[in-house]
Amino acid sequence: MVSMIKSMQIKYKTYRHMTIKLIKTKTDYQKALRRLEEIFDARTGTPESDEADILGLMIDEYEKKHYQIDAPDPIEAIKIRMEEMQLKQVDLADALGGKNRVSEVLNRKRKLTLEMIRNLTEKLNLSPGLLIHDYKLAGQ
Repeated sequence: MVSMIKSMQIKYKTYRHMTIKLIKTKTDYQKALRRLEEIFDARTGTPESDEADILGLMIDEYEKKHYQIDAPDPIEAIKIRMEEMQLKQVDLADALGGKNRVSEVLNRKRKLTLEMIRNLTEKLNLSPGLLIHDYKLAGQ
């Protein structure tokens, strides 16, 4: 990432009004966010548009390191995907082994089995890695 930014600095150093500084601190991050907000709607092909692209990459990299978002637990992931796909519990009956089983899993009364994970991976297009994580059952 640093080498990519350095090559961008060389390429764009002819733009006197573009100052590119690596984001190392929270203050740098806040400044970068403010600057990105100012130039966000810049016309494509302009120096401001190029600066916005570079700032976006640097902000993204900083956020990945300092504001990590944990993946949801398997049950939350299923519920989120059901909402995205506008599915109801009955729509998962085949994948989980019946309507009662769907209710038990979604209410955290029963853990997912390997077969259920395989079926949900296919039906909901979720990563098996996301679904195999351990989670607590209700009352634990």
